[in-house]
Amino acid sequence: MTNPWRVPAALIASVTVLSCAVSCSKKNKNNTHDVPEPESTAAVESTAPAADPHDTEITWLADYDLNDPSYERPAALAIYEDIYGGRINYIQTTPDNKLSKLAELINAGEEVDMFPYEDGMFPEGVCRDLFQPLDPYYEQLGMNEGIWDDMSEVIDMFAYNGEHYVVPYTLSEPYLLTYSRKLMQSEGIDDPYTLYKDGKWDWNTMLDMINKFSGSETAAHHFGISGFYGEAILSSTGSTVIGFDGSSLKNNIGDPKIESAEAFMQDIRSRWLYNSNWSDMFLSDQNTLFYASRDWSLPISDKYGRDLDIMVVPFPKMPGADKNYINCRANARMLVKTSTKGKAVATYLKCERLAVTELKDSAKERALKEITEEQYNAIQEFLDPSKVTPVFDLGYGMSEKMYGNGNYTFETRGVMNNITSALLEGGAPVGSWGELRDRMSPIIDEELKKYNDQQ
Repeated sequence: MTNPWRVPAALIASVTVLSCAVSCSKKNKNNTHDVPEPESTAAVESTAPAADPHDTEITWLADYDLNDPSYERPAALAIYEDIYGGRINYIQTTPDNKLSKLAELINAGEEVDMFPYEDGMFPEGVCRDLFQPLDPYYEQLGMNEGIWDDMSEVIDMFAYNGEHYVVPYTLSEPYLLTYSRKLMQSEGIDDPYTLYKDGKWDWNTMLDMINKFSGSETAAHHFGISGFYGEAILSSTGSTVIGFDGSSLKNNIGDPKIESAEAFMQDIRSRWLYNSNWSDMFLSDQNTLFYASRDWSLPISDKYGRDLDIMVVPFPKMPGADKNYINCRANARMLVKTSTKGKAVATYLKCERLAVTELKDSAKERALKEITEEQYNAIQEFLDPSKVTPVFDLGYGMSEKMYGNGNYTFETRGVMNNITSALLEGGAPVGSWGELRDRMSPIIDEELKKYNDQQ
């Protein structure tokens, strides 16, 4: 029997094209070259499952509107609206008070159904009893349709007491090292991406490159790396500051792998090979070998380094590591504790997943307007759960004491910020990893007790 909620890819594509046409028409309504309105949505509506508008209307609390008319309608929203008859209402809040606003609305008995997943939502929001698991809505998520198969291990990373409050529909924003192939060739250094593909890309290889470059006689001083790479190198070990067994949290700061990552950072800093001058792109002066950042910076680097043959590679493996571990984001939505629209939220999440799995060509076409095809394909490879293992440290999902910037000083920043920054920046009131570890560990223990006591 045909599943009435299963949506053919061709129909999804047609709805998305229709959405784009409507959006472009709205944007150009004052243009003398009018974009014609689509003839009819009847073909889409006739194949969509019948739905009670009340059951498919979701209230979304966030600091951004999924319906923002300033932008092209997102593919997932187009699928949800045009195929499932859904609708999303928006309640605006600010980036800094999302959780407190959610708690306020829940306590006031106001209707809120869906909330963005990001740092601070898990385990913080779950422990504060602000969300409910999505497991009862397995069918609406489309879990039996094969569309989630390659995300299953990632989804299980967020299992909490056997339930799933976070169901990532895709990975994004990997931490990468940007470099110039032209610069590598001029210095007689092998291409890092080629080494990555050959399984030869590790810390030692990277350090050899930096040492060779810094000892070059072509400039008064060469830096090995700029940008911020504290999170990336910790993730490349496969270890996390906060250990998690699916139910309880553990202080893992004494892990020797974390100590090795910190020693790497301190070595680069102590030899004046870290360029601490802030930049939002790879430096085109060719005095710095690598630039560390999430992938948002790549289009900027390409724009200002057109002649440098820019390429990207993940932060290298820790020597002896069993896998390629990578720091990236998990994209998900969360179901609010008091919501009665679990089926609708799960259906919307299925639309997010369908947009990822069935509309790859459209996503690639948009991306190629800003980066090269080789760069795009490489990034997709770096985010493929069958080839790399994402690392999510729950220390970033806890309180301000664990993850908060304060006023950007050692005394006011959160533990995770200091662990990934203090030895890299220098000038902190600690001179070694041992000192930093001993300062941060009691704070971690104090915070973990609050979380584990709620079990």
